[in-house]
Amino acid sequence: MARGGSVHNGGRAPAGAGWMDTGTAGGLDAEARPRVVAAAELTAMAESALAHLGAPPDTARAVAASLVEANLVGHDSHGIRRLPIYARAVRLGRIDPAARPEVAGRDGAVVTVRGHRAFGQIAAAAAVEALEEVVRSHGIGIAAVRECNHIGRLGEYVEALARAGHIGIALCNVDPTVAPFGGRERRLGTNPLAWALPSGSTVPGGEGGEPVVMDWATSAIAEGKLAMLRARGERAPEGVLLDPAGRVSTEPGDFYGGGALLPFAGHKGYGLSVMIEAVGGLLSGGGIACLPDYDGGNGTVLVGIDPGRFLPPEVFRAQVEDFTDELRRTPPAEGHPEVLVPGDVERRTRAERTAAGIPVPASAWNDLVALLPPGAAARGAGGAPDGGAPPSGAEGPHPGR
Repeated sequence: MARGGSVHNGGRAPAGAGWMDTGTAGGLDAEARPRVVAAAELTAMAESALAHLGAPPDTARAVAASLVEANLVGHDSHGIRRLPIYARAVRLGRIDPAARPEVAGRDGAVVTVRGHRAFGQIAAAAAVEALEEVVRSHGIGIAAVRECNHIGRLGEYVEALARAGHIGIALCNVDPTVAPFGGRERRLGTNPLAWALPSGSTVPGGEGGEPVVMDWATSAIAEGKLAMLRARGERAPEGVLLDPAGRVSTEPGDFYGGGALLPFAGHKGYGLSVMIEAVGGLLSGGGIACLPDYDGGNGTVLVGIDPGRFLPPEVFRAQVEDFTDELRRTPPAEGHPEVLVPGDVERRTRAERTAAGIPVPASAWNDLVALLPPGAAARGAGGAPDGGAPPSGAEGPHPGR
């Protein structure tokens, strides 16, 4: 039971979608230096906070791991700084921390998962597990997740499909924060799309050949990244947002004052967002974000494809690896040190943060400590300010780890 009452009300959350807005979560402290915290410590703290919100041990463990994984690969906007938003959602009855997702229907290669307003991460993970089974049987599968809360970093789920040897595609619609091309008011979500390919020996138990993972919002900037800029007192890049009067702005606060994000690549990003909005919102039953029946969640759709139904899977993986190696060998253009492929930046960031620890802004750290159960706050006061010694356990990978 979520605090504030059960949300098993026919799959509909209470009206309004603003609970996912991260802009008002946490204080703004641009002058404070971030702490540097080992991933294991940060995961344990997040797990404790989630348990205190009412999550069963396995749920708390899974959601904490997902959030810290986002921090590890550099997507801090989808990391532990989401916890205060989740806590507010629990209080509002939008997240039922004890709920369990279930596979509600199978029709050949089509799977429907009901999230029951559980944490979105475990609902999406349940869909991935069901989808893997369907793809093994049919060569292709599609899963839609109903009653789904914020699922975190979309790339996590397609990467899991790729590690199982499948091509993975994921999309979802979210609450409206983006103006349509040529417009000035919010009508679309940041509506992310993720895509992953197995590469090299990327098979269960295999080594090497990391998946190729593309994961981005269809807005010119993700809302969470804009919130991070605002928290650090930095300006936004040109061409990513409008102020409340519809003028182009670089001040993050203008978005939270009633402005709107812009789609990436003008009409191209806008068109892609429209398609994601319709497919994610309607197939999941969550609704179109700018229409009255939107349920305030993530309308999540996942697709898995077995490349082995078209050619030997080891040939597919080897060709993908040869392709990405060739891209990396491309001579760099002026102003660019090298050519990367999707997923390279995240892999490098993971290696760096595994060795040196995860930088956590002061405001996000304080918010996390405030969510810990009584008596745990003192134990969760570790970490070192940026520039200090790394926390215990963050000095580098250990043999056999």
